[in-house]
Amino acid sequence: MRSHLQTLTRSVSVVRTHTGSSRRPSPKTINNHRMSTNSTGLMFQLKVNPITGNSEWVVIDEQVDDVSPKPMLATTSYLDMLNDSVRNRAYCKAIDKTVSKQCHVLDIGSGTGLLSMMAARAMSVDSSSSSKGMVTACESYLPMVKLMKKVLRANNMNSKIRVFNKRSDELEVGVDVASHADVLVSEILDSELLGEGLIPSLQHAHDKLLVENYRTVPYKATIYGQLVESTYLWELHDLYNHEANVADGIHLVPKGKERILRVKPQQFAMHCDALSEELLLLSEPFKIFEIDFWKRPDSHGETQVHIKATNDGTVHAVISWWVLQLDEEGKIFYSTSPKWINSLSSNIDLSSSDYGTRDWCDHWKQCVWFTKGKGLPVCKDEDICMDATHTDISISYEFNAQSQRSEVDHNDLSTQDSHITLSPERIAIYGDNHWRVSMLKAINYALKGKESPLCVITDDSVFLSVAVAHVSKSSHVIAMFPGLGDKGSQYLQAVADENGYSMDRVQVINTRKQQLTMNDTHQNKVDLLIAEPFYFGAEGMLPWQGLQFWSKRTMLDSMLAEDVSIMPCKGILKACAMSLPDLWRSRRALENIEGFDHTMVNTTLGACGPSSESPCLPFFIWQCGEIQKLSDTYTIMEFDFLKPLSSCQGKAKIEFTEEGLCHGFALWIDWIMDSTNEIVMSTGPDQRYWKQGVKLLAEPLKVGPGRCSTVIEAHFDSSSGELSVNNR
Repeated sequence: MRSHLQTLTRSVSVVRTHTGSSRRPSPKTINNHRMSTNSTGLMFQLKVNPITGNSEWVVIDEQVDDVSPKPMLATTSYLDMLNDSVRNRAYCKAIDKTVSKQCHVLDIGSGTGLLSMMAARAMSVDSSSSSKGMVTACESYLPMVKLMKKVLRANNMNSKIRVFNKRSDELEVGVDVASHADVLVSEILDSELLGEGLIPSLQHAHDKLLVENYRTVPYKATIYGQLVESTYLWELHDLYNHEANVADGIHLVPKGKERILRVKPQQFAMHCDALSEELLLLSEPFKIFEIDFWKRPDSHGETQVHIKATNDGTVHAVISWWVLQLDEEGKIFYSTSPKWINSLSSNIDLSSSDYGTRDWCDHWKQCVWFTKGKGLPVCKDEDICMDATHTDISISYEFNAQSQRSEVDHNDLSTQDSHITLSPERIAIYGDNHWRVSMLKAINYALKGKESPLCVITDDSVFLSVAVAHVSKSSHVIAMFPGLGDKGSQYLQAVADENGYSMDRVQVINTRKQQLTMNDTHQNKVDLLIAEPFYFGAEGMLPWQGLQFWSKRTMLDSMLAEDVSIMPCKGILKACAMSLPDLWRSRRALENIEGFDHTMVNTTLGACGPSSESPCLPFFIWQCGEIQKLSDTYTIMEFDFLKPLSSCQGKAKIEFTEEGLCHGFALWIDWIMDSTNEIVMSTGPDQRYWKQGVKLLAEPLKVGPGRCSTVIEAHFDSSSGELSVNNR
């Protein structure tokens, strides 16, 4: 699945965790790491220092099992997937039905080898037998291959399954394997279904690796959709119309340049059940595409879907999910549908099929496609025509309504080279009136009493760059844009006229420079050093990624004026105790999965359990299923940005205020924007636009007022940029 990374055009795999995203969040892949192999066959991991933004290549040694893949694999969702008992049971039953005799089974994207072991058991493969029964497992991600071999040895399956550290398109019949495979088992699926290269993988397997009348598990997948109205979903993409409701004089997306700041035209994975009370459903579920695993799929497909509106409203989004039919008979199913969907399809008789209600899990979510602009107004019983298109890795939608086409597609061609693609949450933040008012208040406070100030923006905030130039007509602005680079410079130039500044007051420093010098500032000291902080490309990471600002501030220490204003001036690490039963269950230690021992993977995957420790992981708390706060908010430690970067530590005794089971702690940073501590930008659980860090307990703890307490300790290492959190 996630680790297979089978997009055939890739030579270097860029992989991320949880929401992150290279093209979209890929639940089983790795956070902010890049993998590459050189001519000697060695594999390297590109690791990014969270405080400096610098990278270094680290060799992954295939021969030494204990050389730690732990930091990478602990931040993947393999654990979440393996804890999905409904998925595991469905695959097991389908494999038992399909692999009914000894044959050659090919497992693409093998992970821990679970499906391979199911297939081997179904055949009762005996290595001493002269029969042709065999299982070929291919897995391209080396750390996962090493872990799989441990699992196979522990289950006495290592002699029954041949493992290849390759993508399936690198396997050759007659070279790697002796014969074409009779059965294909795979799970290279993401929330959108196609994003992990399912179609190219099936095409290559059909052409090169499988017999003519092969069988597959799964058998086919059907993609369904539903039209919804949602103010929240609208705010995640339509900055132009959202900004029109804000009267601060700043125009991040001026008229005629509506797409200069935008989200990618793609589907976004999201736990839509968390929004169910805010959604107005505007249609019944409808079928979009069917992908057959048992025959060669097409790379391109188009269909026109006719939908009847069930309510008056505005279509802000298409929510989609898929239903997996795992067996040829149509008795075994798995669905990623939201909970408000009561049935898979009118064509499926659930009374005679094997379909389990899915628990909350993070490796597969629903998908959201944003409707352009303000959305599509519809009336009850109106017929709506929607065009759906799929490529070999993605699905897109277009409504055949004139009101949809005229609003955004007339963009000024001059913005094509200067547009910036941001995450939906970042788009929503930039349109949020309260956030903008607070930021402008902090800027005005920092500028107070300064004439012709030199202002340096150390992060990738286009809002701050435009706002300072707009508010202070005598300022000189230097934007460092470490992630946006030239795109940021082109953007500032494109919106200058509408925001009342000229580019002779605004400068973007070459992002390849390690540090500003006095030559860059024409020998002037920095009067105002600011950030949100926001670093392009670090969205979805742990909240203390923003401490990169402290490193930038320290590098510029000798260039700061005596009365310099620094914004934010302080960061405060906060925490509160949480009941997170769904999240904890998805990250709990593994034992027996459909008869196969997986205890040996717990430490490497960062499971919650007595013999392994769960790391801090980034999650949108509000999307984590059932949640409850069990304590007040506590300060763990403070980061003083008025002083140079330094290691620090802190702790707090957490007293519980509510009855319940404590599964862990939410952690975040409150950014103190002014020296009076009045302007606070919180990234806590009450805020939807930021991910929090989650530290899960080894075992849930029964708590209540006055019943017990716990201590959280945190240590920040300024040399590595790592923040460790422990509780006792």
